[in-house]
Amino acid sequence: MISPSMNPGSQPDPEIFALLQDLWQRHLPSTRERLELLEQAVHKAVSNTLDEDTRVEAQSVAHKLSGNLGMFGYKDAGEIAGEIEHLFKTFVPSATPQLTSYMERLRVLLQGHI
Repeated sequence: MISPSMNPGSQPDPEIFALLQDLWQRHLPSTRERLELLEQAVHKAVSNTLDEDTRVEAQSVAHKLSGNLGMFGYKDAGEIAGEIEHLFKTFVPSATPQLTSYMERLRVLLQGHI
């Protein structure tokens, strides 16, 4: 379901809201896949087995999630996905705890919505 904070203080046009909800529902499978890929990349970072291909893919996926989540009104989750993107872009092993923390926060923010 679309985030209720999407249009604070205003009621969206019912037709537009319905279209956005339908679009969100159609994006859910790819959103779930992207979150799972990020989880796997974070686990690899934690276990010190993150390879370059996985790092690049995780950076790209986080970028896509950031845009999609923001577009559907999940501003905070989109911002966190952007932080995850940045950490994968400039990945150093010492950033792993921060990466893990961001991933946990992202899951909490999206709980009940995905």
